[in-house]
Amino acid sequence: MNENVIKIALLGAGTIGGSVIKVLQENHDIITQRAGADIQIKNILVLPHEIPKLQAQGLSATSNYDEILNDPEIKIVIELIGGIKPAKDFILKAMEHGKNVVTANKDVVAQFGHELFETADKNQIDFLFEASVGGAIPIIMPLKRSLTPNKISEVLGIVNGTTNYMLTKMKDDGADYDTVLKEAQAKGYAEANPAADVEGKDAARKIAILASIAFNSRVKFEDVSIEGITKITPEDIRYAAQLGYTVKLLAIGKESDLGVDVRVHPVLLPNKHPLASVNGVFNAIFVRGNPIDEAMFYGPGAGYPTASAVISDIVEIARGIQLGSVGRFGCTCYEEKNICPLDETMSSYFVRLLVNDEIGVLGTIAKIFGDAQVSLKSVMQTNEEGGNAELVIITHEVKHKNILAAEEELKKLSCVNKIFSVIRVEE
Repeated sequence: MNENVIKIALLGAGTIGGSVIKVLQENHDIITQRAGADIQIKNILVLPHEIPKLQAQGLSATSNYDEILNDPEIKIVIELIGGIKPAKDFILKAMEHGKNVVTANKDVVAQFGHELFETADKNQIDFLFEASVGGAIPIIMPLKRSLTPNKISEVLGIVNGTTNYMLTKMKDDGADYDTVLKEAQAKGYAEANPAADVEGKDAARKIAILASIAFNSRVKFEDVSIEGITKITPEDIRYAAQLGYTVKLLAIGKESDLGVDVRVHPVLLPNKHPLASVNGVFNAIFVRGNPIDEAMFYGPGAGYPTASAVISDIVEIARGIQLGSVGRFGCTCYEEKNICPLDETMSSYFVRLLVNDEIGVLGTIAKIFGDAQVSLKSVMQTNEEGGNAELVIITHEVKHKNILAAEEELKKLSCVNKIFSVIRVEE
């Protein structure tokens, strides 16, 4: 039996916290061998009514955080409460008491990463957060360590399992948004209030974290341009499929001449793109850089497997403690880069219109696009009935402001009855 013992405390014993407890127990021997120490849960912070259940499992629990802060035996605090308050304050207090911190909290890291890293550095402790992005998928540490020789040019991620499940169901079943949302809620994939997922906010917090690491410059949640999936229709998905594309909610981070281009929105992805085949509740992050060229990290994005990422951070810190070397993985945001304005970002676009089925309409519409400096790659006319027709247009790559200008002019045309969709195409 390994004589080294490292004692930890959990803040929260919900879905992720309970999973961490279970994995630490089930895989105790192999984790001990790999960490070089016996990792023991000394205490768990929960609400008062949750204490008896944990005690019945032979675990120590408390509702008084000071018991954890003032316990010199506890070397690592694992924050698994989620949200901003009181999680942020708990993390900072742990650091100020000289305790290393592991968290799965994307909200706190995306919004207050700078403050947290400064506090960790000041107190010479480790602050790790692998589980904050991608659930069980290892991506934070690979970006910080394995890919350090690379100049990263692009990070694309399917990082929200709820919306990926919904879009997959819309494609497979031809169902509409409301129907698949209710199904996702019934299965527990979506909350009763699904706004954070379907409006893209959850993915935005995750790409803020990834972009900060990939491009070595701080990107905050409020820097991310966000658009969700609430306007996506079965018709959009059907036409995309006919054209060889799949609709995904993508978190995008790119280097551009104007700064870091960081956004979340639905895109049409070519079916040949590695991310196009990521379905259901799975997540994936695609990285492009020099010299690695392309790499993709794929796996379950939430739930029980997330414990893998949390415990990997615990093991990393445990190894450092034994070597007297913590604080090795500090903030990597050593540059100050601008955020590329949304209007200047570049994409191709999918545009779907309902127009009068008359001679000259296509020419009029093409002129509107041309005047806005938008070049058309392909045009498909379909569903001709009742004097109307649908136009499905794919543009060449243009600035976002140009497509907005064209859209405004199209709205003024009497021959354009409705603009159904304007969706980016990620070639």
